Amino acid sequence: MHIFFSVGEPSGDQHAALLMSELQQRQPGVRVSGFGGPLMEQHGLESLHRLTDLAVMGLTQIAPLLGKFYRLVQQAERFLASEKPDAVVLIDFPGFNWWIAKKAKALGIPVFYYMPPQLWAWAPWRIKRVQRFVDYVLSGLPFERDWYEQHGVNVDYVGHPFFDEIASHPLDTRFVDAFSSRSAPTVAILPGSRTQEVNRNWPIMRDVMRRVHARHPKTHFLVACYRDHHRRKCLSDLLEHAPTLPVSIYTGKTSEIIEVADCALMVSGSVSLEMIARQTPAAVVYRSDWLMWVTAKLLVTCKYISLPNLIAGREIMPEFPCVGNPGPVVNRLTDILDRWLRLPEERQRVMQELDACAAGFRETGATVRTAELILSRISGADEPSEVEASETRAA
Repeated sequence: MHIFFSVGEPSGDQHAALLMSELQQRQPGVRVSGFGGPLMEQHGLESLHRLTDLAVMGLTQIAPLLGKFYRLVQQAERFLASEKPDAVVLIDFPGFNWWIAKKAKALGIPVFYYMPPQLWAWAPWRIKRVQRFVDYVLSGLPFERDWYEQHGVNVDYVGHPFFDEIASHPLDTRFVDAFSSRSAPTVAILPGSRTQEVNRNWPIMRDVMRRVHARHPKTHFLVACYRDHHRRKCLSDLLEHAPTLPVSIYTGKTSEIIEVADCALMVSGSVSLEMIARQTPAAVVYRSDWLMWVTAKLLVTCKYISLPNLIAGREIMPEFPCVGNPGPVVNRLTDILDRWLRLPEERQRVMQELDACAAGFRETGATVRTAELILSRISGADEPSEVEASETRAA
């Protein structure tokens, strides 16, 4: 059996690596090829290109890479035509993956979209692409499944793999204990997984930290960086602009930092799910250029940018898209963190809202269900998949 993956986001790399492991357990010898990231490569991916290195957003960032993306699509088309994999599995990264789906569909290869793009939030008109090029959608959110069903898409709700990832990676208890034992308040800072996100948002975060520290001198800030060169950049900037701030910067400790923090300041992204799971109040910022901001205003149909707010249908994580002068956003973010640090009852209220938000989909087993479904669909087995069987039992 041969399965082709196309994954372009660091979070998708995590989801796909777990899924590959489950597929390999259930189908020993399965060949896995395609585009992905370092975690997938560690699990045996036959990599055509490390696509996660090209994870960018915004027209000004994408434009210089259009030629590269076009060549990768051509490379994938040649590979799919010559190797004829049994299935193509796409994870997020829709701008690129639509083209992979189209090429696979033209060759008669079944296309699965695992953790599909949130079309219901920002681009419902693109449902036609799913209807034309995707055979099976494997959804992580119950209401998302309902939306795709209403649009005539073959969809299964499998749950969100993020909760599997939490269960499979125990916290570093020594790290957690070391910071939990401190009496001083702790604020988590998460500047994003893409280099462009760090470049745009870190100056805002640094200024917020300076102002919060002026109001709460005992506060310690823990920065969770995704890559080591992000850590070096943030450290260099602090040494130049705020050398006396009580800041510690880490890579590979995101979960631990979220766990011990009283509250957080984060760049919008999939890490918001971990804020829900660990009930950590967070304020969200996302700075963009004017072109990206105008495009979003014209095209995006939802007023929220963070997943918890999309799920809840209201703002439980204060969020601040930012373009132009960041001063007003810095002031508002400072006030929010200040309130959470001053008022434990306010922080507790937000924690309860986050807990309620996750109640409908906080469960493990998404990766197992997804692997079973893919193998069942590929083999054309008549027996119900684990997902179908569990739904039958529930009924």
